[in-house]
Amino acid sequence: MRKNILTKLPVLVGTGLALLVLSSMVSNNHGQVTKNNLLAAADTEQNRFTKTVLSEKLDEPLQMVILKDQKVLFIERKGNIKLYNPATKATTIAAVIPVSTKYKDKDGKISEAEDGLLGIVLDPNFYTNHWIYLYYSEAGEEAKNILTRYEFVDDKFVISSKKVLLEVPVQREQCCHTGGKMVFDDLKNLYLTTGDNTSSRATPYSPADDRDGRQPWDAQRTSGNTNDLRGKILRIHPEADGTYTVPEGNLFPKGTEKTKPEIYVMGIRNPYTLFLDKRTGYLYWGEVGPDASKDEEGKGPKSFDEYNRTKTPGFFGWPYFQADNKPYNQFNFATNTSGPLFEPEHPVNNSRNNTGLTNLPPTQKSFIWYPYDLSPEFPLLGTGGRSAMVGPVYYADDYPAAKRFPSYYNGKLFIFEWLRDWIITVSMDKDGNYQSMEKFLPGLKFSHPMDVQFGPDGDMYILEYGQGWFTQNNDAQLVHITYNGGNRKPTVMAKADRPAGALPLKVKLSADGTTDSDNDNLTYKWTITNKTGKKLATLTGKEALYTFKLKGNYKATLTVTDAQGGVSSKVVNIKAGNEPPVITIAVNGNQQFYFPNKPFTYSVKMRDREDGVIPGGTVAASKLKVNIGYKGVEVEEETLGHKAPPSAETFAAGKAIMLKSDCKACHDDSRKIIGPSWKEIAAKYKEDDETVEQLAMKIINGGTGVWGEMHMSAHPQLPKDDAKAIVKYILNINNIPASPENLTAKGTYTPASTNGMVNITATYTDKGVPGVAPAYVERAYTLLSPVVQASSGTIMGDYPVTKKKGNKSAVYVRNAG
Repeated sequence: MRKNILTKLPVLVGTGLALLVLSSMVSNNHGQVTKNNLLAAADTEQNRFTKTVLSEKLDEPLQMVILKDQKVLFIERKGNIKLYNPATKATTIAAVIPVSTKYKDKDGKISEAEDGLLGIVLDPNFYTNHWIYLYYSEAGEEAKNILTRYEFVDDKFVISSKKVLLEVPVQREQCCHTGGKMVFDDLKNLYLTTGDNTSSRATPYSPADDRDGRQPWDAQRTSGNTNDLRGKILRIHPEADGTYTVPEGNLFPKGTEKTKPEIYVMGIRNPYTLFLDKRTGYLYWGEVGPDASKDEEGKGPKSFDEYNRTKTPGFFGWPYFQADNKPYNQFNFATNTSGPLFEPEHPVNNSRNNTGLTNLPPTQKSFIWYPYDLSPEFPLLGTGGRSAMVGPVYYADDYPAAKRFPSYYNGKLFIFEWLRDWIITVSMDKDGNYQSMEKFLPGLKFSHPMDVQFGPDGDMYILEYGQGWFTQNNDAQLVHITYNGGNRKPTVMAKADRPAGALPLKVKLSADGTTDSDNDNLTYKWTITNKTGKKLATLTGKEALYTFKLKGNYKATLTVTDAQGGVSSKVVNIKAGNEPPVITIAVNGNQQFYFPNKPFTYSVKMRDREDGVIPGGTVAASKLKVNIGYKGVEVEEETLGHKAPPSAETFAAGKAIMLKSDCKACHDDSRKIIGPSWKEIAAKYKEDDETVEQLAMKIINGGTGVWGEMHMSAHPQLPKDDAKAIVKYILNINNIPASPENLTAKGTYTPASTNGMVNITATYTDKGVPGVAPAYVERAYTLLSPVVQASSGTIMGDYPVTKKKGNKSAVYVRNAG
C-alpha cells in the first residue's frame, strides 16, 4: 500500500523560507504542481532506475547511435568515432575523421570553435548495406561542412568507402552555431540541421548587421535567407550511388527562384538536437538561443531557448522573432538607430547580404520557450544558463522486453538541458497539444547531457559532455539508465558495534537499516572469514554476536535474501587485536555556537592503548592531525574580507555558491576556457565596494566586451549577496593561503564569518600491531552560527512558494508517509 500524502505544515521562520519536498515534482498547466500528479509520479518509483557508467573520460562526445547488439557508436567533436562493446565492457576507436575545429579571423587570430565531427546516423537499411552517415567540418582551407556516407564493417569504418552527398559552404572567421544532427523518416528521407554560422558576440539581440565586412554578424544572410543552406533543417533523399534527390513537400517547390529546394524548415539559430516522432509525424528540435538578459526598447525582447516542433515545412522566425513570435526591432547598425518591429505575418529580409527572397513565409511560434529567469509559462524549467536539447518520445510497445521503461512514460517527450543538467518529460493530449511536464529522475546528477536516446532494448542511454568546454573532461561519459520493473533486491546496511579492539573482541553485528522496496520478508546470514577467505562461522538473524579470540583482519559478510529470491550483500571489516585510539575535542565558553571575530580556545587529546597519549606522551604530536574549517551557508556582505586577513574559511561560502552554479562551465581557476580564468580576473580588478557591486551585477545581468566578444550568461535568479560572495572569492583567489597542514593540539581560533558552521576535525592513525592493520580515527566538533537562516535547509523542489503574514513566512513540508 502506497503512503504518499501531501500535507501542509506551516512553520514560522522569520523572513526566510524553506521548502522540503521528498519526491519528484510534477507539473500541470504549464508547470504548476498538483497533488494528483504528485501521487501519479510515485508510480515510477525512482529506486527502480539505475544509472551505470559504461565509458568515461571522453573527449567532447556529441552524438551516438545504439546498435541491435547494444554496442554504442558515438562521436567526439575532434574527430574520434568510438565503439562501446557491452560484451567486453571496452571502448575502442572505430575511426578518426580529419576535421576542422578552429576559426581564424581577418587579423589571423585563431580560436577554438564548435566545428568538428557533428552528427551521426544509421541508414534505414544499415543491417544489410552497412551505411552510416556523418556530418562534419572538413579539414582543409575550404570552409565547408559536408554530409558523407561510409561503410561500417567488422566494427570499423571503411575510410575508402567515403561518399560526399552534400556540401554546406560556411565561414570560419567567427564562431559559432553548427547544428549537424540527423534523422530518417519512414520514406527514407534524411533530415539534417544546420546552424546559422553567425557570431553572437557583437549583440545579445538580433544579429542583423549587414554593413560591409560584417557578414559573420548577420544571420539574415543564413537563417533568414531562402537561398542559403545554413540556419535550416534540410530534407533530402539519399540515393544508393552517393548522391541525393529532393523529395516533394519541402518549403519551396523545386525551381522557385532564389530558393534552395532542400530547405524544409528555415529561420533557426542553433538546432543542436533533433528527433522525429514517426507515429505522430512531429519533427522536434532543441534550439539554443541568444544572450540578452532583459528586454531593451528599440532592440527587442530578452533571449529565450526553444523546444520546437512541426509536421509541415515552415519559417521559425530567427533572426527576426523568438519564442511565441516576440519580434525584434528593425535595427540599422550603420546609424545605430531603431526602426519598427518585424511583423510575424509578413517578415521581410532587407539585408544587403540576402541572396534569397525578400518576403518570407509567416513565422511559426515555438512549442516551449524559456529565458534566463523564471518562465511564467513553464516555471519547472528553472533559471540560469540555457542550452535546450531535445530527446525522444517514448512508446512502451516499441520495446517488448520486460525491463523496458514503464508505460507511465508512454507518449511523453523527453527534453533536457545541457547547462541546467536536468531531464524533463513533456505530456501532450491526444491532439498533440502541450499538457504538462515533470522532472525525470531529479535525484540523479547529470553532467551536461548532450544526447539522450532509447536503445533497441528499451533502456536509456545518455552522453554526458562534462563541465568544461572544448576539453576532455573526467565527468564526460556514456551512461546507461535501466529500469527494474520486477522484484527489487534488498538494500543492505551492515555494521559492527566494535569494528576494532583488543582481544578478546566481542562484536555485535547488526543489519539495522536494511530495507526492501517491495516490502518482502527478509532472511539474514552472516559469514565470518579470515584474511585468507577461510570460513570461521555462519550466523543467522538480523543481529548476531561473535567473539574474535585471535588477532588479525576479518570480514563479516551479511547476505540478505528476499521472499522472491533477490539477494544483496555487504561486508564489514573487523580488526581484532588492536584497540583503536580515542580522540576528544573541547572548546572553552559556549559549547554550541561561535560568534564572528570573537576568538575561542580549543583542546584536542588522543589516547591509544598501544601507542600512548598526545599531548604528554612519547608519540610525536605531529601524528595528531588537527584542522579547523568554515562551512558557509549564506554570507552577509560586510563579513567577507574586511575584518580579518584573507583565509580559506573567509571566502568558503563564495566558493561554495560558485561551485553550485554553472560558472565552471566557462571558467577555471587558472585555465582559460570560454571566459577568462579566475586568476586573470583577480589580476585585472582591485577589490573595493564599487568593483564588487559592478561585477556582481554583471554576474546577474550578463555582459560582454571586457574579455572579448563572447557574451557571459545572465543569472537573474542569483541573489545579489550570493553574487557578491562569488566576486569576493574570485578577487581574492590569488591571496587565499592554503589551509594549514596541521594545527597544534591546543590553540586559539577566530571565526570570520556569520551564518554557517565552524568544524574542528582531528585524525590519528595508530601504529597497529603485527598482523593487524593500523586503526584510523576521525573526530569532529561543530560550532554553529547563532543566526540560522531558513535558506540553510535543503530545497528539494522547484517551487518554494512564499506565504507571508507580516514578517513571517510559511514552510510547506512534504510528508513521505
